[in-house]
Amino acid sequence: MSTFETYLRLGFAHIANLNAYDHIIFIVALCAVYQLMQWKNVLVLVTAFTIGHSLTLALATLQIVTLPTNIIEFLIPLTIFFTALYNIFETEAHLDRRKMRINYGLALFFGLIHGLGFSNYLRMLLGSEESILLPLFSFNIGLEIGQFIIVFLTMSAAFVAMYIFHAKHREWNLFISGAAAGISLILMNNAKFW
Repeated sequence: MSTFETYLRLGFAHIANLNAYDHIIFIVALCAVYQLMQWKNVLVLVTAFTIGHSLTLALATLQIVTLPTNIIEFLIPLTIFFTALYNIFETEAHLDRRKMRINYGLALFFGLIHGLGFSNYLRMLLGSEESILLPLFSFNIGLEIGQFIIVFLTMSAAFVAMYIFHAKHREWNLFISGAAAGISLILMNNAKFW
């Protein structure tokens, strides 16, 4: 198996692993405020998250940027909480271009934080590699594929809830965002570093 394929599979396996549920919950929370017809916006949003994620993943893997693990473990659920809270006070009617730019900026910024969370794992994997460029690139492609699958599953569940069970989009958003906020509060409490 090539280096590209090895790290692609590792990236996909890392996001598909239920032990990475905080990352999965973040992606699900990102999707909650959007309707199925806005799937392109969601994919761009997730890609903005991946760009931020990739940047700090590279910087942290090269040990240019480092933060104590306990702070990172607290900040990750904090990003979930802020995303869920933002969704609760947001409605789909207000997702104009200006708001979408704000959402992309937030996803990029939150991606920076999540990238730090993966850095220790990736640094351990890259121990024997001469260059990290190809492994880092393929790892992030694997993550992105996994995230797209999470988006697809989340948007499919939203479609079933709204078009088969006739839930209103606002109810769906409140349910998913409320659940994400609740889980993030538990995670923050478990990860508090003070």
